[in-house]
Amino acid sequence: MARFGWLLYLLLASTLHAAPGTRDGKGSGAEMVRPFVAGSLARMVADRAGKPFILGFWSLDCVHCGEEMKRLKALKQRYPGLDLVLVSTDGEVEPSALAAHLQAAGLGRTEQWVFADPIPERLRQEIDKRWYGELPRTYLYGRDGQVSAVSGLLNDDVLAPWLKRNLTR
Repeated sequence: MARFGWLLYLLLASTLHAAPGTRDGKGSGAEMVRPFVAGSLARMVADRAGKPFILGFWSLDCVHCGEEMKRLKALKQRYPGLDLVLVSTDGEVEPSALAAHLQAAGLGRTEQWVFADPIPERLRQEIDKRWYGELPRTYLYGRDGQVSAVSGLLNDDVLAPWLKRNLTR
């Protein structure tokens, strides 16, 4: 019976850890960072069925990710209703460091995830079999279910038509 109680405790604790946090101005912000594991993308997409969103993958040591963050911040300011989700591929970094980085970039209230699989290649394969880990990597999910993948910095050639189809009506 004690073993069952311990297992129940662990299950509840892991559920609470994975639940989305709320920002109340207190704490480190780490509670806002969710673990990205096998199945996370499928749940994320299912929860947003028929709704456009941008999914961006980044890393603290990515040279071009800082510039991408500036572009995403400007995009979010221009389109406040834009659903933007950011996933860090830095699996071994403290969530508070990731949250602080996004806060400094002006994206602190953005939905945040971090790779939480000891073998990140498994997650990349689940996300996109043609993705080999280059960053930044952005996916534009349209309301029609179409997905466009962009390696490197987002550019207007890809972004403008997507915005027109999905955010302006």
